[in-house]
Amino acid sequence: MFGLGAGEVLIILVIAFLLFGPKQLPEIGRQVGKAVKGFKETADDLRKSVEPEVNLIQQEVKMVEQDLQASMKEAEEEIERVTNKPEPVANSQSSSPSG
Repeated sequence: MFGLGAGEVLIILVIAFLLFGPKQLPEIGRQVGKAVKGFKETADDLRKSVEPEVNLIQQEVKMVEQDLQASMKEAEEEIERVTNKPEPVANSQSSSPSG
């Protein structure tokens, strides 16, 4: 429960009992319970509304990643094609002036 051990919870209950007395303690417990329930409901509602958006964003990121990888592969293939292309040998007769 909130990362507290049994001993810690017992100490909190004893302090609450001493501070508020036996008459107010049940009402305070009810209020705390309602607050925790409300917090859980709010957290669940938030999770339900945010999860679809997060999933959509994750799908878009995957699509962009796939597009980027495809573009990188195409660029690598183009670079490989250009660098492995044999260069034309210059004809020495066509470059010298005839005279």
